[in-house]
Amino acid sequence: MASNSKQSLHMNQGQGETSYAQNSALQKTVQDGMKILIEEAITSLCTVTSTPHPKDMVIADLGCSSGPNALTLVSTAVDAMYRYCVQHEQLPPEMCVFLNDLPDNDFNTVAKSLATLKHSGEVLTHPVVITGMVPGSFYERLFARGSLHLVCSANSLHWLSTAPEDLKNSRTPMHESDEQLRSSRHQIVLDSYARQFRKDFMRFLSLRAQELVPGGQMVVSLLARCSDKPDPELSQPWTLVMMALSDMALREGESF
Repeated sequence: MASNSKQSLHMNQGQGETSYAQNSALQKTVQDGMKILIEEAITSLCTVTSTPHPKDMVIADLGCSSGPNALTLVSTAVDAMYRYCVQHEQLPPEMCVFLNDLPDNDFNTVAKSLATLKHSGEVLTHPVVITGMVPGSFYERLFARGSLHLVCSANSLHWLSTAPEDLKNSRTPMHESDEQLRSSRHQIVLDSYARQFRKDFMRFLSLRAQELVPGGQMVVSLLARCSDKPDPELSQPWTLVMMALSDMALREGESF
């Protein structure tokens, strides 16, 4: 995401037929696969400290988006904390849950969803949960130093902070409808995006290292593949999307 686009990139808002909320089943599957890792992270947080468990716990989901998926990861963490305390006959800590995404994310929908995480404060039934929203890029500092116990992020880190600078400087098209040109530039574009990802991911890790408490945990998932050669069956839908976007861009250019 280019710096001048940080305010405008977001998933389709609302609850309509074309909204992200109604078209995010694939992302939900990825989140479901992370639940056991989050539960293990909570157990680790409760056992590595010198006390039975922290008196308070701060959890953040970076790149939460909106819709039903926005609360999946943090809800898993809160429930895991509750179950751990019941099992060990301990009072649960007060929990502070933060949801982060870019400023133009549909935070109105997120705010309504957050109400379901709030409990009455009766520690015999559920932990006290304080909630908040943090608009901003996770490639920047978002939280105070040493304040987070658990960081979660799903389906988000494939979004870069900016398009590769070398491609922009050389004005090399990042997408090309002509198959021959696309093939000849494939490795150049691939290497540029790989360098940008390494830069962004190292920055992400460095920032989170500052924000996490000692012994803090992080559970992250992102899209990847084992080989640099795309699977034809998996890449075909993206090829169709690329062709459609290229056609849209061409039509837009002709309208001026």
